[in-house]
Amino acid sequence: MTTSRRPRRADTKAELEAKIEQQRVDILVAASRWRSATRPIDDGWRTLMRFKAPLYAAGGLLLLRLGRHPGRLLRLGRRAAAGALVVNRARRLLR
Repeated sequence: MTTSRRPRRADTKAELEAKIEQQRVDILVAASRWRSATRPIDDGWRTLMRFKAPLYAAGGLLLLRLGRHPGRLLRLGRRAAAGALVVNRARRLLR
């Protein structure tokens, strides 16, 4: 007793499966784009993690030395922040 207006169950199932397959393809494409967009950040993080122990040691020595004179530490922090901003601006200008 199927009417011509009402789609058959097999047709509906085929349409839904096609939609699901298209969504899977869309997700795979989006994931690939996401990985390629975040690759520089991931590479930088891996590089940083490779030098984690020496960075901890150098930071500890620096804080030990500068911790006795907080004014030096504040001045060094300001200079480091200003230097980072200059480097960031230079990178943007060179692009």
